[in-house]
Amino acid sequence: MNKKILMVDDDLDFCGAVQLLLESKAYEVVLAHDGKEGLEKARTVGPGLVILDVMMPEMNGYDVCVVLKADPKLSSIPVILLTAVDQSIFKTTYTKAMGLMTEADDYIAKPVESAELVSRVEHLLGTGA
Repeated sequence: MNKKILMVDDDLDFCGAVQLLLESKAYEVVLAHDGKEGLEKARTVGPGLVILDVMMPEMNGYDVCVVLKADPKLSSIPVILLTAVDQSIFKTTYTKAMGLMTEADDYIAKPVESAELVSRVEHLLGTGA
């Protein structure tokens, strides 16, 4: 079982917090801070799961997810869209409906409780109790 998780988010503090949380549960976490870097790392590190923010520079998370799911070598990797779009709905052109059209495996609104995030990760990786 692949316990390597690629976390793609431009919020460095949030990445650090999620990394600490998941590493405390024996996952290996690789970080990327924009969509293009996330795609490059997905192709090179072979994650078992991708946690993907939506609102990022270079390439947004919806577009990254579409590219991942269209690539035969990457399409089987589960993707969680973890985003504050719900909170920013009046300040952004991104919508939750757009996220649901990306073939992401899960969609979680920020802020997320630690236990819920771990539960969703465990479910998608088949590592739960």
